[in-house]
Amino acid sequence: MAEHRSRFCENRDKALELFACKGFGQVGMRELASYLGLAPGSLYHHYPSKQHLLLDLIEEFYEELLATLGRIEQQPRSRRDNLQRLIHAHLHLYREMPWHFRLVERDSSCLTEDLQLRVRQLREQYERRLLLMLGRPRRLSAQALQAVGHAIATLLNSAPSWLAQQTLDDEERTELLESLLTGAIERVLATKASSKPNLHIAVA
Repeated sequence: MAEHRSRFCENRDKALELFACKGFGQVGMRELASYLGLAPGSLYHHYPSKQHLLLDLIEEFYEELLATLGRIEQQPRSRRDNLQRLIHAHLHLYREMPWHFRLVERDSSCLTEDLQLRVRQLREQYERRLLLMLGRPRRLSAQALQAVGHAIATLLNSAPSWLAQQTLDDEERTELLESLLTGAIERVLATKASSKPNLHIAVA
């Protein structure tokens, strides 16, 4: 069993890559076990279902995001400085964990309802800390504040893929993404209670 666990841990990133490339719903436990070099029964010793493996990978993603926020919070600065550091950290994390980003954005809905609840709790924790770090817009309802946090998180997590097909070098791509994100997020943070149409567009 220890040998099987060691082999699985060594090949765990291969499962992530397979899900991200092929699509979680298109991969069965038998195919996954074969891809990892394990017998199907051995895989069930690690996870009771394919959904639990997906949850583990998604939790890993949010734990890393929360750890990233924690490192920025240890050295608090102005809101604009914090925003720049946050954008830079997300772009760096995307380069380190591209498969996680794809999996979270595309396949979270494949989880069972109770596992989706766990993912929502992690995401909401992350979104609340984003707002605390960047400063909450004033005079907004609780629902609007939640939408602002969700909009900012969505922008940060989806932006790295926007220019993936463009023929830019890394420096040009990073500079353009930082400029786009800074403008978009500062606009969202400037939302007032009377700016409901703009908030709706930002969240969409």
